[in-house]
Amino acid sequence: MPSSCGSSRPPRLLIVDHSNSVLNDCQDFLDNKGNGMQLTCTHVSSGKQGLSALKSHDFDIIFVDLNSIDELDSDAEIALSKIAHYSQGALIIALSEGGSVTMAVAAMRAGAHDYFAKPVTAKTLFERLEELSARHGKKYQFSPPPEEGDRLDFEGFVGASPQMRVIYEQIGRIAPSNAPVFITGESGTGKEVCAEALHARSNRSDGRFVAINCGAIPRDLMETELFGVVKGAFTGAMQDRDGAVELANSGTLFLDEIGELDLSLQAKLLRFLQTGSINRVGEAMPRKVDVRIICATNRNPMQMITEKQFREDLFYRLHVLPIHLPPLRQRPADIMPIAETFLSRYSEEEGKEFIGFDRETAEQFMARDWPGNVRQIQNLVRRIVVMHDEQLVTARMVRLADVESKAHQQSREELRAAPIANRHARAQSAILEPLWKQEQRIIEEALTLFDGNISQAAAALEISPSTIYRKKMSWEKMEAGNAA
Repeated sequence: MPSSCGSSRPPRLLIVDHSNSVLNDCQDFLDNKGNGMQLTCTHVSSGKQGLSALKSHDFDIIFVDLNSIDELDSDAEIALSKIAHYSQGALIIALSEGGSVTMAVAAMRAGAHDYFAKPVTAKTLFERLEELSARHGKKYQFSPPPEEGDRLDFEGFVGASPQMRVIYEQIGRIAPSNAPVFITGESGTGKEVCAEALHARSNRSDGRFVAINCGAIPRDLMETELFGVVKGAFTGAMQDRDGAVELANSGTLFLDEIGELDLSLQAKLLRFLQTGSINRVGEAMPRKVDVRIICATNRNPMQMITEKQFREDLFYRLHVLPIHLPPLRQRPADIMPIAETFLSRYSEEEGKEFIGFDRETAEQFMARDWPGNVRQIQNLVRRIVVMHDEQLVTARMVRLADVESKAHQQSREELRAAPIANRHARAQSAILEPLWKQEQRIIEEALTLFDGNISQAAAALEISPSTIYRKKMSWEKMEAGNAA
């Protein structure tokens, strides 16, 4: 006979498992660590009992042990597909002893939303359920109420997903240290926000936080930007000037896109880290400085080392306390809180009346991958607020403001619609056009789209700002040579 736990309120959970281990772990988790959300839990021990329960009741969540449903079919994939057929859209997590990649693939083909090998904790299962439910528009919340260190608005971050709570805990632990921090993550995940949070929580919070983008400053100016210059060191040096390192004395220096730093400057940065002193350009006497270094990159540092673009000794000097920021697609529960935060902020700035998103738009936001991460949502919401003034954001507003998606979609549609002959003609034309000319056209179109903002254009093209600077200099030389 089925046994029940919890109260009669939804959501309803069905556990199909010949043992009581998952049931008992779920009960313990909800009793001791849950946030008070009431859950109706039904436990059966076989596949036939599971089908009977599904035919007589609606369930929102199903945990099914593949070893417990073999009487439905000796093939686990077929057996699970029979459970999925009667699931009525419930979120299904498959479990089994001795898990394998083959078993996981079979479970997903049969209709499971995820798969775990036993033993697995209820905490892991319910954390995954939070993510799955957010992606499918149900938003179940099983984790404890946010505490200090994992609030929705932790030091400039927005989000209370399990992944971000781990990041908040990391920041809280390592912020008081003076050791270097190495932040990795895709573009738009909030690496500078992370660096600012580390500074704010550190013993250096009364000092300056100085940020410098190593990919946005031309190579020949980077040394003076970092280490400063003395009057008369070169033509145009009309006075002594502090560099970013000195400006950050007793505070924190954030080096964004550290992988774009020239190798010769990497050597000088390494020397500074080893000695704690710098030399301004044109000055012989060293200056002692007390600075904590935080750096970040959206590239793979080990690949940069392999390609001789980043010094291995500098990497290990900087990579003392690593933090990796997860992309938005791995924490979908944070998508709508982030969008709503930006909507509130920009509505107030622009004097608009927006109060939220309609249901269709929220579902669309949840279903997207957001390759540009938080920055992509930020830019899109700001355009919507600037272009419209209503109470709810609608799907039509998103379509009008989402210029990046429109451009990509138009390009794909043109390619599909073009006759083969036309495609061949365009291919011939593209082959005849020099590669640098094609690159120039693409980059200039991106710069036009972002009103000349090199950083935003680079982020959209998934290249570094310094690449655009180098390309522009190269084009000028080529065009000058052609003119001659």
